[in-house]
Amino acid sequence: MAAVTAFLVADGGADGPRPLTTDEANRLAITRFRNYQAQGRAMTITVPGTASGLTVTGSVDYRRKVGYGVVHGTGRDKSSDGLIQWTPTSVRVRPMTDAPAHAPASPPRSGWYDRPLLSSGSALDTSLSIALGLGGDRPDNAELLPQNGAAWWGREQVDGRRVDVMTGPSSPDRSGTAGNVRYWIGSDGTMYRVRVSVDSQPEPVVIDFDTHAYVPVEPVPGTTPAR
Repeated sequence: MAAVTAFLVADGGADGPRPLTTDEANRLAITRFRNYQAQGRAMTITVPGTASGLTVTGSVDYRRKVGYGVVHGTGRDKSSDGLIQWTPTSVRVRPMTDAPAHAPASPPRSGWYDRPLLSSGSALDTSLSIALGLGGDRPDNAELLPQNGAAWWGREQVDGRRVDVMTGPSSPDRSGTAGNVRYWIGSDGTMYRVRVSVDSQPEPVVIDFDTHAYVPVEPVPGTTPAR
């Protein structure tokens, strides 16, 4: 999440910040591991833009580090509409003039274009990288989270679920970044929403989980996803 730089403004209903309790630190520590344990999660990614944004509706397989979904432009800009599959290093897109609401379970066999996933300069690619990074094969260190600036901000509801709103710690390689990532976490550590600010964008990336049924990610024909 190297592109994360700006501070997120507190959402309505927040009561903090205050230091995390032991229970809250433990839940924040396991929230990415919960995604990994689940194999994958369905999500909707709202990508900001200076004129109009994009929405990616799809799924991420956190064991294989691959995502797949459908892109829709917001407003009048539909030039980016189509299917998309991505890994930590590559993006495959299949433009469509009339993209469906949800990507087909099996990707089409033709019409795909390859390109590298950009590490900077693209709000879409940054958003895709963030989505892949929300799963980890082990819990974080719960004791270090409060020491590095993670905090509790309040309680809200997401789709009828009662959640705690917490901000993450500073990045290990970038001091002073505590609070740049905000998590909506359930009582068992399940992640339901994440908001992250990105360079040069007026609004944060928003990732909402479980917005539709999870569909296991199948590779685009002729490719081998990174493991």
